Amino acid sequence: MTLPVWARRAPARNVYRSNASGTWEIYAWDRTTGSTRQVTARPKGTSHGTIDPSGQWIWWFSDTDGDEWGGWMRQPFYGGDDQPIDLEPGFPSGIALSATGEAAIGMARPGQGFTVSLVRPGEPARVIYEHTEAASVAAISLDGSLIAISHSEHGDSRHPALRVLRRNGTVVGDLRDGEGRGVLGLRFAPVLGDRRLLALHERRGRREPLVWDPETGDQREIWLRDSGEITADWYDDGRSLLLVRANRGRTYLHHYDLPGGRMSPIDTPHGVIDAAAPRPDGSVEYSWSSGAHPPVIRSTNGHVVVSHGGPTAPPSVPVEDLDVEGPGGRIHALVSRPERGSGPFPTVFLLHGGPTSQDDDSFVPQVAAWVDHGFAVARINYRGSTGYGSAWRDALVGEVGHIELADVAAVRATLIERGTADPDRLVLAGASWGGYLTLLGLGTQPGMWAAGIATVPIADHLATYREETEALRAYHRALLGGSPEEQPERYARCSPITYVDQVEAPVLILAGENDPRCPIGQIETYVSHLAARGHRHEVYRYDAGHGSLVVSERITQMSTQLDFARKHITPEH
Repeated sequence: MTLPVWARRAPARNVYRSNASGTWEIYAWDRTTGSTRQVTARPKGTSHGTIDPSGQWIWWFSDTDGDEWGGWMRQPFYGGDDQPIDLEPGFPSGIALSATGEAAIGMARPGQGFTVSLVRPGEPARVIYEHTEAASVAAISLDGSLIAISHSEHGDSRHPALRVLRRNGTVVGDLRDGEGRGVLGLRFAPVLGDRRLLALHERRGRREPLVWDPETGDQREIWLRDSGEITADWYDDGRSLLLVRANRGRTYLHHYDLPGGRMSPIDTPHGVIDAAAPRPDGSVEYSWSSGAHPPVIRSTNGHVVVSHGGPTAPPSVPVEDLDVEGPGGRIHALVSRPERGSGPFPTVFLLHGGPTSQDDDSFVPQVAAWVDHGFAVARINYRGSTGYGSAWRDALVGEVGHIELADVAAVRATLIERGTADPDRLVLAGASWGGYLTLLGLGTQPGMWAAGIATVPIADHLATYREETEALRAYHRALLGGSPEEQPERYARCSPITYVDQVEAPVLILAGENDPRCPIGQIETYVSHLAARGHRHEVYRYDAGHGSLVVSERITQMSTQLDFARKHITPEH
């Protein structure tokens, strides 16, 4: 389950997501009575849900079979009929709810670009912002008078600017730090009439907090001497911040007093905090796990906050840190070894998605499953990953795929040299961007891998661009320096389909029928090329989008991957 989110003006009323029913759905929890209630029940699950500050309404997004296209619904906290929000369907691009009943809703639609609408149920929606370049709702003030949006009118959605609007769409303030420096809006102060907006900037080569008053222009940067990247949240009185620092795959919490400028650490277990939020009493609740320990929702008061009520996953092995000198600098990787045996092991190089994401010391069921079956697992925070500063994250711009795989090759060589990985039994695997890297690696590094497993991959950047969502088209343009018409050679050079005839290892591809991010059509074309060569391959198709929210389906997919690996690589027990 996820960390419960509570209504700012009714903190006993909470919502969270859980897969206790067998599918990821939205739940309501009343802390006063201890009662819980399942809010949504849909065959393919529900991805997005939140609660308004008054605690009266739970909002959730209704798409079709995981295709991410649809509209917002709301339901009374204690149950009742779902009420559709009267907006034209689209892809969700942020939502923020005020205590006075308004909702700021961002939507993206093919051929129409991006809009932000101000919605009060029962009244006609009003568009207060629209543009062809990517934009999303970041926050709304508690009284609904100010709306913050992230936008890329300058043409770079990877480094957005921040704008604050009034209800009528007039501009209150703009914040942009120039080329290669994004500004991300987080949340307005949780006090009626308080105009201050908490944001993140990149002025010193990493993400750090900033408190900005868009009406006066006043800014206050919060600087930490410690390394790592930082995000933040408000304490309930608006006088303090909770700072969440991520460094080398672990997470640390700090309390920052705004009037006095004092900062103090908050004691938490060693591992990763997936989400954290201060409660009105000053305590902090957080969702914590480590590579060896399944997730639990804790409080700094010393107790477990809430349990999902189902069986808990068994523990796994602790992760080991590995630092490797690579072609672009030091690479940080995480290695998980089977409990039995001393190696060299058959090893899965499990590449994360994003690419603006990272692997860390959190509990990952897929990693635990591979280890249980005798495989070592290497996860690599290659160039392009977050958590290691802006320069590392942005290093792959223009040459995507090849740069990440150069880092993967450096870690591979080190693990073979140290006797951890068996060079003849190596699996390259990943999902989404990791699936893309898998297909590209099989084609450009054919002698290095004994098998490949690509889940919901990009197989062809050009074909993907033609079918993907508007937000991802903007991301593609920012990442590859323009559209396919402007950069045809770069799109081809970075596409796995360019190298499909060089693939030697057997490959398994898992694909969602309704995936709007990595559309199935371009995967079918790639598979047809493999088939024309008579190349060994398997395809697993499932009826959902970019991943499944159904537990049984996820187990089936994991079993399919394990069976494929066993067929081509025999672990030693």
